[in-house]
Amino acid sequence: MKNYRITVNGVAYDVSVEEIQTDQMGTATAAPLVSPVAPAPAAPAKKAPVAASGSAGSVEVKAPMPGKIVDVKVKPGDTVKKGDVAAVLEAMKMENEIGVPQDGTIATVEVSVGDAVEGGDILITME
Repeated sequence: MKNYRITVNGVAYDVSVEEIQTDQMGTATAAPLVSPVAPAPAAPAKKAPVAASGSAGSVEVKAPMPGKIVDVKVKPGDTVKKGDVAAVLEAMKMENEIGVPQDGTIATVEVSVGDAVEGGDILITME
């Protein structure tokens, strides 16, 4: 029997795996291959916001779904137009461009490349 830790969607699980043997007819002669043991400790805490310049803006741009930030295209102080891409979020092996909802100036950038985000997490704020 071997013990492994497997992470699925950011949640770690400890599992025990037992090798099974079959007879000549292909019938298993041992217990099931994988059986859950116990969930591992909770995932680590989120990272602190990155490169905030002053106070947060009144307009929040939020992640529409859980995923991983693969690119941040703006920085605090940048002037943007409605629809400009602020960040690229990878979800389900697809890259999704996250645009800004209106013309304005970027106040804070709350994420950096490599961060894992949940749906509804604030990515940037703007004025």
